[in-house]
Amino acid sequence: MTSSSAPTVLLDLDGTLVDPAAGILSSFRHALRAMDHTPDPADDLLWVIGPALRESFGRVLGAKDQVEAAVAAYREVYGATGLFDAEVYAGIPQALADLRAKGSRLLVCTAKVHVFARRVVDHFGLAPFMSHVYGPELDGRLEDKGNLIAHILATERLSPESVVMVGDRKHDALAAGRHGIPTIGVLWGYGGAAELTAAGAAPLISTPAELPDACFAVRG
Repeated sequence: MTSSSAPTVLLDLDGTLVDPAAGILSSFRHALRAMDHTPDPADDLLWVIGPALRESFGRVLGAKDQVEAAVAAYREVYGATGLFDAEVYAGIPQALADLRAKGSRLLVCTAKVHVFARRVVDHFGLAPFMSHVYGPELDGRLEDKGNLIAHILATERLSPESVVMVGDRKHDALAAGRHGIPTIGVLWGYGGAAELTAAGAAPLISTPAELPDACFAVRG
């Protein structure tokens, strides 16, 4: 495949490019405490990494009228310090550099609101690899990842046949699948092989070093 026909790569952020667990979980627990809610001690809450924030709070709190207050409490902490309490997965910068060298355009496609996602990408030195960072608005617009991908396709004037999604959760694969876009599932994140396979992700890769070849194989 020549650089002119290199795939455009949509990259999930949390669990794919960076491990955000420490910052997300501490902010999430802060918000639950603010809502006078004590989570089940058997629940490690790792499942909240990936889905939209309002979806996760709705699942835990049950009462829809508490969700917006919980989101606000979460963002107080996450926006101040939590978003930097993360780390880039080993091998990601090289994988992104290799994709760029092969001619691919790289776009972040995340459930994290874009104002926070941009700060994460900038802080951890990933911005030079990215053509743009896409995520929902603070008010929830484009929170549905399938709608976010539709927005990206329209904004960037992309054909789905030229695009591949990369992510660690079922939400990535299901959203991309709505547009006929294949998803490469990464096993270093939080979904796991069973979740990704059930959602239609293929292939699954175990290390970032495999990512460039996988993207070109899927769209070769």
